[in-house]
Amino acid sequence: MEKFDPDTHEYPHPFIHEVKLTREQRLKGILLGLFLFPMRVSMAVLCFLIMWPVARLRLAGLSAEERSRPVTGWRRWLIHPVVRLMSRAVFFSVGFHWVKVKGRRAGLKEAPMLVAAPHSSFLDMLVLPTAQLPTVVSRSENTSLPVIGALLEFNQSVLVSRKDPESRKHAVAQLNERLSSNGYWPQMLMFPEGTTTNGRALIKFKPGAFLAGVPVQPVLLRYPNRLDTVRWTYKGTSWLETLWHTTTQLHTNMTVEFLPVYNPSEEEKNDPNLYADNVQKLMAKALGVPATDYVMEGGVPVSKLGGLSLPLESPARETLSLLHKNRVETHEIKAALDRMMEKCQTGAWGSRVSTRELSSILAMKEKQTAAQICSLYSKDDDVDLRQVYFSVSALSGFFSFKSLLHSAFTLFSKEEEGSLSAEELSDLMGALLGIAQYHTAELYAEASVRGRLTEENLLRVLTTHPTYQRVVSGYLQPGEAGSSPSANGTAANDVRDSNGFPTQDKKLD
Repeated sequence: MEKFDPDTHEYPHPFIHEVKLTREQRLKGILLGLFLFPMRVSMAVLCFLIMWPVARLRLAGLSAEERSRPVTGWRRWLIHPVVRLMSRAVFFSVGFHWVKVKGRRAGLKEAPMLVAAPHSSFLDMLVLPTAQLPTVVSRSENTSLPVIGALLEFNQSVLVSRKDPESRKHAVAQLNERLSSNGYWPQMLMFPEGTTTNGRALIKFKPGAFLAGVPVQPVLLRYPNRLDTVRWTYKGTSWLETLWHTTTQLHTNMTVEFLPVYNPSEEEKNDPNLYADNVQKLMAKALGVPATDYVMEGGVPVSKLGGLSLPLESPARETLSLLHKNRVETHEIKAALDRMMEKCQTGAWGSRVSTRELSSILAMKEKQTAAQICSLYSKDDDVDLRQVYFSVSALSGFFSFKSLLHSAFTLFSKEEEGSLSAEELSDLMGALLGIAQYHTAELYAEASVRGRLTEENLLRVLTTHPTYQRVVSGYLQPGEAGSSPSANGTAANDVRDSNGFPTQDKKLD
């Protein structure tokens, strides 16, 4: 497993994983897969189909009030072991013939919550039968899925809709109630990273599992195999490839290690984020990997610095690279940026343009490159042109940072009173960094004086404050040719003249 280098402070990128096969491994996988893949998937499906009606039976005939309480009696002692056995059979079917367990799982009253990491893929669910099927938290949308919905109902899971803020509030209240029930509700399990990674680093833990301030038991998940096939991350191997590569192995090993129960201090009980950070550091140390401040925000991997979200993969650098690969000359990029600014100044607030409009602004006949650029900034079919303009301009070297900030300040100050509101500051920083910013309160407090955020004060903070100076130097200035910010937010220094322009031509790749 890749280690953190304390000398360079470089962290491994946790959101990319690709299964790398030799020619012999690939050939062996194809030959074995022709037999093993259909057989194992069929056996797993059969186990799921057997579990389906059994899981439904657990709550069958109960009223809504009875379903809101923990299941007891025969519905628990008879059905629970059957579903646990069949759950284990599913993973046995796909090649997890044995699971090595280290340490002792704590009792319910010792630790109402189990926190498992690193979260690698859907195959991590093997920890559930190993831990006696604890209750989980899941998206409410999953209840409509065949079999999965029945298993979530059986599990009496805490359900939350990511699109409904009220649902999240209800889930938090329900979570706190269960964890503080002094053994009334069963033990729970959460993956505090909230998304899957390649396991080379622990990303920042979400505070949900730590809100109640009760003791937790950390659970380490390892896959000690010669070929790492189980990871499914933001980029790289797809979930279907993960399933194929795993089922074509003769067997896949997994180790579940229960660490000693972590009892929070009074300070940690009052600060769930501190509690989460300390447990993250403890688990990272036990795994021999770095504890990072990386998170997945809005479907994009970012690191956090001074409340700002810094993309691990700069959309502006990717944009410049795409334009360079399409042989777009430097003067053509400058002309396209001028057209973007003109559009931003004359358009409605938001200045959103379609892929076709972006292609026209870039003066490109085919829309494929424009569509790729659009996808770097937005999941929709249109893009906020201000994000493209300011983030690309910051890295292109055509403008000094001071002049670029002046343009941004003028454009985003709706009231035109020489001051930005907190919301306008979020929009401005989102445009400069090329990614939406949700937590700029810290920067706003630092740069505002008596409730007013002026351009002069914002420039001063961004260029002299130790934290935000790192943001400007690493993300808002041109680096060396072909460079991009490293995972921890640094970039190579460039040489600029007194006007803020690069003193040498820079390649756009």
